[in-house]
Amino acid sequence: MASSPRHIIIDTDPGQDDAVTILLALASPELTVDAITTVAGNVAVEQTARNACALLELAKRTDVPVYAGAERPLRKEPIYAANVHGETGMGGANLPPPVLLPQPEHAVDALIERLTAAARACSPITLVCLGPLTNIATALTRAPECLNGIEQIVAMGGAQREGGNITPTAEFNFFVDPDAADIVMKCGRPITLLPLDVTHRAIATPKRLAPIAALHTPVGEMVTRMLGAEDRFEKMKYGWEGGALHDPLTLGWLLRPEFFSGRHCNVTIECTAPLCLGQSIVDYWSVTTRTPNALWVDEIDAEAFYSFLAERLGRLK
Repeated sequence: MASSPRHIIIDTDPGQDDAVTILLALASPELTVDAITTVAGNVAVEQTARNACALLELAKRTDVPVYAGAERPLRKEPIYAANVHGETGMGGANLPPPVLLPQPEHAVDALIERLTAAARACSPITLVCLGPLTNIATALTRAPECLNGIEQIVAMGGAQREGGNITPTAEFNFFVDPDAADIVMKCGRPITLLPLDVTHRAIATPKRLAPIAALHTPVGEMVTRMLGAEDRFEKMKYGWEGGALHDPLTLGWLLRPEFFSGRHCNVTIECTAPLCLGQSIVDYWSVTTRTPNALWVDEIDAEAFYSFLAERLGRLK
């Protein structure tokens, strides 16, 4: 007998790769998307909420509620990435302004309400985190009782062997709000991290994107345009044949964990040192006595993942 779908909440700052992740979730019957919460990150939070609404309209899934959340990090000034993702955050998408509006409730309040209810019902929810962790950290700080409503946290964040992509030492999501990342990493729930160490092994080469372009659907055409727009930045920066498809690997791991491998280890976030702010310190070789608190994923079968992604996106007409 088929198992019941896994209930997830996507916390996100769309972003082209965030957009692909949302579409992949909506195309996957193994998942039920209970809500999308947005946060300031790639662009300001008002725009990330609009982007989420536009994606739901594209996928004909306006039944999924969107909640706009934190406008800024816990302590730092906001940092955006319009130079990578375009002024709207989804350069190349060419989506019309959405009719769908975010819910009036703040994302943090919605997270607390839903997670607390899930804890009472003994039906915990998986959090899929694609941006800075400000919303999640604020919810856990304000209402610790909602912790039991979290089955696990799967997040794109961090870097070790790859160095940083926003500073020499830090990955963007953790650098934008290191204090939030620190709170989440210490929360005690099961955490899986998809860092740059694995996303940089999943380059969106023309060969890998060709099956998505060949879908000849509005979704396939939009994804191809968006990834082409984002790829131009990473091609210039790294000299790669294409860009890294960061955020969708979170759902790739949830849906097809056999494509991935990693190691349980302790991950600590640097919150004070100026040169290393937001750095993920990964005790990969267990050289300390710190207790492992995350699965650090660092290997992927990229060909299998891209084939899977094209098949799933093909379900959205």
